[in-house]
Amino acid sequence: MSDLRRPRVGHIQFLNCLPIYWGLMRSGALIDVDLHKDTPERLSAALVDGDLDIGPITVVEYLRHAQDLVLLPDLAVGSDGPVLSVNVVSTRPLADLDGAKVALGSTSRTGVMLAQMLIGERYGAHPEYFTCPPDLTQMLLEADAGVLIGDAALRALYEAPRQGLTVTDLGQEWRDWTGLPMVFAVWAARRDFAAAHPGLVKEVHEAFLRSRDLCLAELDEVAESAARWEPYDAATLASYFRSLDFSLGDRQVAGLREFARRAAMLGAVPPLTDEGPVFFTN
Repeated sequence: MSDLRRPRVGHIQFLNCLPIYWGLMRSGALIDVDLHKDTPERLSAALVDGDLDIGPITVVEYLRHAQDLVLLPDLAVGSDGPVLSVNVVSTRPLADLDGAKVALGSTSRTGVMLAQMLIGERYGAHPEYFTCPPDLTQMLLEADAGVLIGDAALRALYEAPRQGLTVTDLGQEWRDWTGLPMVFAVWAARRDFAAAHPGLVKEVHEAFLRSRDLCLAELDEVAESAARWEPYDAATLASYFRSLDFSLGDRQVAGLREFARRAAMLGAVPPLTDEGPVFFTN
């Protein structure tokens, strides 16, 4: 890196971003950045508050603060079908949740917003929502359904059916509803930082792209490595990583814009401007 200060870069500490982190370790890029690992919610807040220069941000928070951010091209976390780790776990079908209690896990605003869209608009149910920590057992002590993301959702995917619970994959639901991919998080730089240090942003962006491409070429090896410390075997992890979409091409941007349109109609985010998402260019 060619600056006196290493850029402060965020990294989601969930399995869904392990491939990107693994690639950064393999490529040696980590020595060039000041890496901060945390939950999506906290990293989003840090980027918005200026405590990070570059990092992942949930799509809902990006849309709320797009005027302060530029997106890094072709880099996201999403799915074009099942995502496996963004789920509603319920004691009854989603259409039967009208008036029921639904617990919202407190780690991702985008997953929560997507669940509310689908339950309300696709299934016509209007439950009573409340926020709580993402612990399925605790959630279902008080609620008929819980929205989980990340590692907790992945665990529930395998554990909940044994308890007679229904697991609804929200990535697949969005694809069935709209025909588009779902983008859950994007990578962005603060506009002021990108304007002052375009070379640094370019280097970090390229390091992330190299990391992603390296990982995708060696997914089975990544899964075998991760299986040593995760409660899943390598085949399960490889299947999970292959379900994820780390790109942000035309179809993914169309999915992001559709989500933005629906979220704006609910009053949850400001409408996107006609120019749409603004990307970093150098």
